Amino acid sequence: MRQRLTPTAARMKAIRDKRYAMTEERKAKKAENQRKRRAAKKNGQNIKGKDYDHKDKKFESIKANRGNDGKGTKKEG
Repeated sequence: MRQRLTPTAARMKAIRDKRYAMTEERKAKKAENQRKRRAAKKNGQNIKGKDYDHKDKKFESIKANRGNDGKGTKKEG
């Protein structure tokens, strides 16, 4: 479910999100993810509905990747 934000809050969040997405670390992770996805597709791997986990160095379901393998993101280091 989407967040229910006021128009001002949504605008400010978009600015924060964009600033975070454009950091060098995020750019490097996005580029690595793109390389891995292209290579996996080329090798015939089925990666539909999966994200690359930079910590575990493998493709995982979106749910497992974003939920830190069931541990939640607060304990992530």
